[in-house]
Amino acid sequence: MVKSVLIISSSPRINSNSDILCEQFANGAKTTGNTVEMISLKEKKVNYCLGCGVCIINNYTACSQHDDMEEILNKIIAADVVLLASPVYFYTINAQMKTIIDRCCAKYTQIRDKEFYIILTASNADVTMLDRGVECFRGFFDCLENVRIQGIIKGAGLEGRGEVKKTEYMKIAYNMGKNV
Repeated sequence: MVKSVLIISSSPRINSNSDILCEQFANGAKTTGNTVEMISLKEKKVNYCLGCGVCIINNYTACSQHDDMEEILNKIIAADVVLLASPVYFYTINAQMKTIIDRCCAKYTQIRDKEFYIILTASNADVTMLDRGVECFRGFFDCLENVRIQGIIKGAGLEGRGEVKKTEYMKIAYNMGKNV
């Protein structure tokens, strides 16, 4: 079955390890005929949640803000598979990814029946230091209906830009995408 795959990378760096792994995942997913779209948050304007309550008043169908998040959120809702990728700063996901998660509040009840994948990258070589990032995503997924985490890559020990190209994470990301 052909699936619609949405990849969201939150790294602010050009040619980041997160982006490289997302591309590998995308290449794998495309080989089996899936449609793939990748969104790089560094190219988008997404404001922080204001906590204004407009989404609650509108029964989780609208947000008071009009930025790129409306388009991103509609793509999340429409996708069969969503890959969320973040570099790890101070042992958790970065602010850009957390902002996306917070802004999902506007329509979070419509995010259901999805397969999720997670890619985390960090310079710290201790892979357990990426666990808090995974838990942050799990907290988000716990608020959604009928979603499953299908795969997680914890890319530890990636000190420099492009460092991931020398690792087994490349093959893991490709195969994970291929098995969507």
